Amino acid sequence: MADENNTGSIAAAVAPDADVKASAAKKKRSPRRRKAAAESGRAVSEAPAAKPRRYSEQERNEKLKLIETQVAEGKGTLRNAIKSAGISEQTYYQWKRTVKPVEHRAEKPLPAGEELADLVRLEEENQRLRKLLVEKLREENAELRKRLGLD
Repeated sequence: MADENNTGSIAAAVAPDADVKASAAKKKRSPRRRKAAAESGRAVSEAPAAKPRRYSEQERNEKLKLIETQVAEGKGTLRNAIKSAGISEQTYYQWKRTVKPVEHRAEKPLPAGEELADLVRLEEENQRLRKLLVEKLREENAELRKRLGLD
């Protein structure tokens, strides 16, 4: 049955409800306004992106030569020359990196018949010397294991 003497817990339970109602009335706020930066950021993202320009190899080489001549003649800095060519610095360095290896490959002549034979002999000698080194290292390793008593 109900305990009539236990009225303290009921009073404690009633008091928090009153606090909750009072605090709920205080927390009512109007919604926040959106910031102007957020609205402008969305407007930029909704605009269609410009289609990237593709340059042919000839156009790339012409622009690279133009930039190099401007810098060599002292007409301005590298950055200014790149901007005047109408490309970004990143694009310039990517193009320059792709052009360099091709130039280096063209400078190295392929080995002729005798040079190729010399190269083959050197590779065979290299393999023979490696085998000798492996045998010597194995012998030393076995000797050290024997001295340390690891076998």
